[in-house]
Parts: sequence; C-alpha cells; structure tokens
Amino acid sequence: PDAPASPVVECWAVSYPQVVNCSWDLVPEPLLDTSFVVTYRHGVAGDTEPGECVHTGPRSCSFGNVQMFSLTPYVVNVTAVNPLGAASGHQLFLLENIIKPDPPEDLQVSPIPGETTKLLLEWHPPASWPFPEYFPLKYHIRYSWEGSSITETVGPFEQTSLTLTGVQPGTRHHVQVAAKDITDSGEFSAWSPVALGTPWMDPGE
Repeated sequence: PDAPASPVVECWAVSYPQVVNCSWDLVPEPLLDTSFVVTYRHGVAGDTEPGECVHTGPRSCSFGNVQMFSLTPYVVNVTAVNPLGAASGHQLFLLENIIKPDPPEDLQVSPIPGETTKLLLEWHPPASWPFPEYFPLKYHIRYSWEGSSITETVGPFEQTSLTLTGVQPGTRHHVQVAAKDITDSGEFSAWSPVALGTPWMDPGE
C-alpha cells in the first residue's frame, strides 16, 4: 500500500446563493482506510481564518455563509490521511462561476385540445434552488419524437411553461428541460428525466 493520492476536488453552487457543495475522488483508490480533512477559506493568502466544510457524505461536504459577487476567490482544500502519509488537493473558484442548478422538476407534457401540432409543457424550478423569485432561472427544452433520430433544442425561456409548436402530429414526443442562472453565470443543470406526450388527435380521423 501507498500513501494516498492527491484528492481531485469539484465544487458547485447547487443552492446559490446559500450553500457550496463539494465532492472529491482519489485515483488510484487507497487500499488503507483513509480519512479526509476539509477546509475552505475566502481568499488565497492567510488573511482569513479557514472554515470547516461540513461532511455531507464519505466524500462530500458543504459550507454556507458565502459572499455573493465577491471578486476574492474561495479555496477548498481536501487532505487525505492514512497511516502511510497524507496528500492534499484543492479547488479555487469565484462563487458565481460554479453556479449549477439541479435539473428542473415535475415536467408535464400535455396535449392541447384542438391542436394537432402543439404540446403544452409545464415544470417547476429545482426544489434545491432557494429563491427563484430573486435569482431567476432560464430554461432550455430538448425534444425528439419516436421514429426519428433528430433532437431539437429551443430556448432560453424564463417562464416555467411553454407551448411547443410545430411538433409531429399523432407521434409520441420525448421532452427534457434544463436550467441555468438567468445572468448566464456558471453551468447549465443536467437534463431533467424524460417526460412523454402525444399531441391531441381528432377523434373523427
């Protein structure tokens, strides 16, 4: 067995602006029991006291009380410790650059009576996004239809419902939605789970 490798650290603000969530990996995986000491500080130099990044799992942690729009970076340091030694890894970031919402939730795809080439889409912001009224999200929609290899993406939209037009009549559609901070900071969320829907069909046909 060897001393641990340096942890590879990744942090995202899933619940901006309340909390930063971090996780880390070790490659190769240590053979011995390894513990982790995780701290963060606001500023690179020693001008601020390090704070504790509180463990939320075996290899994840979170911290709050963060400063929005600060041009001073945060540094998260993870030290892996086992009987043969220790190794550290860190991530340096500005808070707004690591915003990444969770996927939107409860996507519903519904037919619109009388409309053979339209679908009504409705969804909710992710529950982990604390203040959608103060920190709005924008959304992209991705959809495809059965029997085709084409995927269409539309957006961005600021509302949480959309009438999708020009869809294939009588065909089941696969729809997903993703979210991003409205100021374009950070990254898009992952795509939501697929929701299915078929446009209204004239019962007389």
